[in-house]
Amino acid sequence: MPRRRLSIVPHPTLKKRLITMAHLVNKKYLLPFVLITSLFFMWGFARAILDVLNKHFQEALSISITQSSLIQATTYLGYFLMALPAGILITWRGYRYGVVAGLLAFGIGSLMFIPGEAIMSFEVFLVALFIIGCGLVMLETAANPYVAELGAPETAPSRLNLAQSFNGLGCILAPVIIGGLLFSDDSTGVSLPYTVMGISVFALAAIFSRIRLPEIKSSHESESGPHVSDRKPSGVMVTVRNLLHDMHFRMGLMALFCYEIAEISINSLFINYATADGWMDKATASVILSFGALGLFMVARIAGSWIMSRIAAGKVLLFCAVMTVAGAIAVSLDLGAVSKCGLFACYAFEAIMFPTIFAITVAGIGDSVKIASSLLMMTPIGGAVGTFLMGYLADQTSISTAFVIPAAGYLFVFIYALYALKPSYK
Repeated sequence: MPRRRLSIVPHPTLKKRLITMAHLVNKKYLLPFVLITSLFFMWGFARAILDVLNKHFQEALSISITQSSLIQATTYLGYFLMALPAGILITWRGYRYGVVAGLLAFGIGSLMFIPGEAIMSFEVFLVALFIIGCGLVMLETAANPYVAELGAPETAPSRLNLAQSFNGLGCILAPVIIGGLLFSDDSTGVSLPYTVMGISVFALAAIFSRIRLPEIKSSHESESGPHVSDRKPSGVMVTVRNLLHDMHFRMGLMALFCYEIAEISINSLFINYATADGWMDKATASVILSFGALGLFMVARIAGSWIMSRIAAGKVLLFCAVMTVAGAIAVSLDLGAVSKCGLFACYAFEAIMFPTIFAITVAGIGDSVKIASSLLMMTPIGGAVGTFLMGYLADQTSISTAFVIPAAGYLFVFIYALYALKPSYK
């Protein structure tokens, strides 16, 4: 499928100046950028809660690490099954419909925690998390390509990294707030934070239903919207087939899948790792996860956005991949303080990976970008796979040894970065 590639050579006008909002976002799209960026915070918060729920449910429901991995598996199954329908909805009706539908599903799933806690049913909790996952993937399928298109293609990785930084802010606040509620001596029920979150996202849905998000037309789209064939199921399937036959898109898809294996599995078992040898207690571990690990992640993502305004995105991705592989291997070897430093190195250097891989992969796709985004947003299922494998290996061996799973995920990102730097990729 012919397409224009994202140049990995630094944009000449960006070499000699600091990055600013005006350079990243077209002025007429500044308000839509701010509104959409608020959604990055919401799904970052929702996804980070899962990392606390893992340890909470292990104790409250007396289940193993392997069983608690169903929390991630169920949520990201929602991503996998709903991603393509979300892309079709956005293609047919536009970004705003996708956002509102995602927020409604998010709210419904959140409020289901009330009956779940009333009967303390793990199965009801899993159904609720599945519905939340369906809502989150609608939000991400709409927001990621929308932000990527709100300015020049050359600045797309920086722009998406900046927006994703607010995802990091949500990730920071969730473990410390929810961990404080669940792991304190006078802990509250898990339904309270989900009830507050459900009401909040319903309010956001009402706001987005009343505002107008301008549709960004690619050079391949007419002013009236996507190609007529893309509005038909047959047209959508042709687009999917063409994308999957494109080697460059397949490599990006696999790179995101492997990144999700690493990132989500480490987050999910951070508290288990931190408490396994008495390094921290649960409450302290949830705070360190928030302000230490995920705080570092957010700062690194903001720094990455600035760095990629001066250095080619592919080169930055390659360097970060090397550092994450080294960090994960260090943890798996159980080297004491070196392993603990390796754990935090993973958070620092993985920060730019998702938005950078996403932006490079969708660059130049044209009117297929919404369907391409939906396929890319199926990749968080890798987090379910990684968490299950890591949990099983931790149950069978040790939590340190289980870090060979994320190390393998980062290794493929390294291979992808090498591939993206090839002259033929441009």
